[in-house]
Amino acid sequence: MHYFSHQRIRTILLCLLSIFGIGLAPFTVAAESRGSLLNIVTSCIDINTPDYCEHCLVPRVESACAKGRDCKETTEVWEETTEYIVIRDRKMCGCPRDFVHGIVIPRAPISGIEDTRRPDSIWSVAWVAAQKRIKKESDIALVVNPAALRSQDQLHVHLVRMLPAIRLRFERSRTVRVQSLKDVWKAAEKTAAATHLADYGVLVAMHREGGFLVVVEERSPEKLFTQWECR
Repeated sequence: MHYFSHQRIRTILLCLLSIFGIGLAPFTVAAESRGSLLNIVTSCIDINTPDYCEHCLVPRVESACAKGRDCKETTEVWEETTEYIVIRDRKMCGCPRDFVHGIVIPRAPISGIEDTRRPDSIWSVAWVAAQKRIKKESDIALVVNPAALRSQDQLHVHLVRMLPAIRLRFERSRTVRVQSLKDVWKAAEKTAAATHLADYGVLVAMHREGGFLVVVEERSPEKLFTQWECR
């Protein structure tokens, strides 16, 4: 759906809600569209942008239009650079303070793992961001889900903890060791090709002997191998 269409729908909904006296909770539906992450990086970061509250579907927590909204209807920015933003995943809402689930998103429109423009540097940015929030490096998992199993059409890396003893479930044929995070995409693509996977997700973790372990999986690595939600 194009940006203009989002705004038309938002305006129509505002009118209907006003007419029938309904609150703003229904905007959760709009925020859950497949373009909400792209909307966040293009329209929600600078709260001083003219008509910010009209253009941003999930406003920053410190903005005026975030007041009165549920946690899942706001954006909490952890870090931002000229190329990336790091935000709290909505799955953290209502969870204990020690639960961590963040997302690193490139500012440029990049659809996902299948996009040839995917940046090598996103993995190092994600690792550094995860180190600041997950004390044990061996617990850190960085994840990108397969194209067919993702909810957003904007590339994003999940910052989560691995499940205990989960390494025993990794298939050896779908794992590879790299010394540098800049080699993750290349190593994952080569491993996927060798195991005949057209669509796949990637998990990156610390390798016990140094460097990093890259895991390729046709299902969702996030849901298979990590603590992606609090119970």
